[in-house]
Amino acid sequence: QVQLVESGGGLVQPGGSLRLSCVASGFIFSIYGMAWYRQAPGKEREWVADITSTGGSTLYADSAKGRFTISRDNAKNTVYLQMNNLKPEDTAKYYCNGRNVVRWNWGQGTQVTVSS
Repeated sequence: QVQLVESGGGLVQPGGSLRLSCVASGFIFSIYGMAWYRQAPGKEREWVADITSTGGSTLYADSAKGRFTISRDNAKNTVYLQMNNLKPEDTAKYYCNGRNVVRWNWGQGTQVTVSS
């Protein structure tokens, strides 16, 4: 059974940082590209960043470029999102899933709230 378990969110002031983690199980993690998505209240879920299966290539939404870094550790079946210089508009619930396509049921997500 596929499971995606996100963690690392929290309340942070503008300009602060957070590191999100997503631990995957139930499939061969190392052969799949992965991505982070987010959904703010009242808005559609949107893609944030993705990474290829080997970690050799990454891509970011314009809103994330220069501030967020996606990475992965295939030995730990984990994908990360380092978020720096957070802004109030980054407030959302963050999820991981497949790169380019939503392959699996969504996890519970992790809430990120950026507020002073």
